[in-house]
Amino acid sequence: MVQTQQLLRPDTQLFIYYIEGIIPAHYKVENVNFIGNWVEDDFSFLFFSQPAKEQVLAILKFFPDYCLIDEYEMSYGEWQGGKVEPIRIGNFLLNPPWIKASPNENDISITLDSGVVFGNGGHPTTQACLEAMQIACSGNKTKTMLDLGSGTGVLALAGAKLGCEQILAVDYNFLATKTAKTNVSLNGLDQNILVINGRAEEHLSIATDLLVANIHYDVMKDLVKESGFYQQKWFILSGLLTSEAEKILSFLRTRPVLILKQWGEGEIWHTILGITQDN
Repeated sequence: MVQTQQLLRPDTQLFIYYIEGIIPAHYKVENVNFIGNWVEDDFSFLFFSQPAKEQVLAILKFFPDYCLIDEYEMSYGEWQGGKVEPIRIGNFLLNPPWIKASPNENDISITLDSGVVFGNGGHPTTQACLEAMQIACSGNKTKTMLDLGSGTGVLALAGAKLGCEQILAVDYNFLATKTAKTNVSLNGLDQNILVINGRAEEHLSIATDLLVANIHYDVMKDLVKESGFYQQKWFILSGLLTSEAEKILSFLRTRPVLILKQWGEGEIWHTILGITQDN
């Protein structure tokens, strides 16, 4: 059974402890107010819903080379950058768990608890991916999907709602996979979506009808060079800045693929939809 995370509301206070050093994902923090551990490069961010500095300092005694750099307090609404409310993107209606907006007749409703992880649906790359997925799944022939850099799992959830029957969602961040598993259960999609913790490049050999990768350029530039990339029928590549998208497109033009549509012209973030010509 998946251990669900705390339900965060806009007025929930977050107490964040910024640590130099990686607190291992398997390290168990014995505190009912512990939300999670976000690891980024060589740093850890411990999230609590109540002050926990004394416990954090006690944890650091087990890691003598680590140090507490800073601590922050803010509301969950502030952490999310503003009001947390239902988001409409095309036919998708993304609802926070505490709000159930009334869907229209053709709405595809998804309950999304993003916790403290990226991917609440508001980012331009997420929105472009959702639009691209509706195109890729429009013929009702897209039955398998690989979601690399899944974050909260929002794109995997969307894939299942669009008719994908088997989806593998992969993220290297342990807190992201924990959050995605919670969201899969919230939407009753455990039979369709498997969420795992791992590196994107290690799972590209799995041939699917649709690859979605909303991921860092440093990972993306290697993915498109792998033979496994060309076993995917449709692909959606996102999370790219202008110069990065140009480099990816320049490389893909030398490969057996067809670029169908691009999002982000004249903007900061770019998304690419295409098909491989060998499939």
